[in-house]
Amino acid sequence: MKRAGSPDRPSHAAPPMDRRAVLAEALARLAPRLPDFEVEAVLDRALRSPGLRGAVPETAVWLALTAFTRHSFTEYDDLLDEGYDRDSARHFVLDEMNARLAEWGCRRRVSEEADPGEDDFPEA
Repeated sequence: MKRAGSPDRPSHAAPPMDRRAVLAEALARLAPRLPDFEVEAVLDRALRSPGLRGAVPETAVWLALTAFTRHSFTEYDDLLDEGYDRDSARHFVLDEMNARLAEWGCRRRVSEEADPGEDDFPEA
């Protein structure tokens, strides 16, 4: 028997989760050893980026995680400031990014032919 007020949902169904909770679950699967402080930064980035709002959770957290890693844990921004173009700068930080992702238990790696980065989406 269905409860009053929820005619389309079985009484045993879990309540819907908010976007942050769904992204947090996807991120925990992707990078299980990511420290809590970094988890919050990646989630904030995924939620703040207009280009990631409608993305599948796994895609949103992957793009947010790689952008966060690139900007926070590599010389990427310094290389851009020195005049390197984005593709060249990404090439030079690739190994450093993949090492950091591996530390966090992430099996997926960034490659030269990777998906466009979260940086390619406009900021809020």
